[in-house]
Amino acid sequence: MKTLSLLILFTGLLWAQSNELKTVDYVDISKYAGLWYEIAKIPNKFQDHCIKGTTALYKIKENGEIEVVNSCIDEEGKIDKAEGIARVVDKKTNSKLEVSFFSILGWRPVWGDYWIIGLDENYNWAIVGTPSRKYGWILSRTPELNSEVLDRIFSILKENGYNPEDFEFGSQ
Repeated sequence: MKTLSLLILFTGLLWAQSNELKTVDYVDISKYAGLWYEIAKIPNKFQDHCIKGTTALYKIKENGEIEVVNSCIDEEGKIDKAEGIARVVDKKTNSKLEVSFFSILGWRPVWGDYWIIGLDENYNWAIVGTPSRKYGWILSRTPELNSEVLDRIFSILKENGYNPEDFEFGSQ
């Protein structure tokens, strides 16, 4: 019985390790800052109203936080903006961040994971995910990506336990 328990524990630990979301080795936050176009995402309720033109703008503040401005065009043809803050959680790699779009008198009680799991060496595209794999985004410096780049991105998504078919492509 003891051997069976140890085998189950060991198998569980191996599964947890193999199921871990792998981030990129290092992100230069100053290169990552700037404007990104959302190419595709796993649909989520906080972006349901967005029909096109979704972008994310990141600006480094003097205190080291990252100002985040997400915008899109909604069903009425109006620009919708969400302003928030991102902070680096893993200072060794800068690839694990948290974002918050909710503030009460400057206090931010709610933070969400923002892990960079794929990144072009020239910062032309990025893949953002969460450990739960409930959320995911494909971002680009340009409004479109070619099929060769998308194939590489889909490969990275699969390696990280995502199903590329879960991603919905938007229009710019």
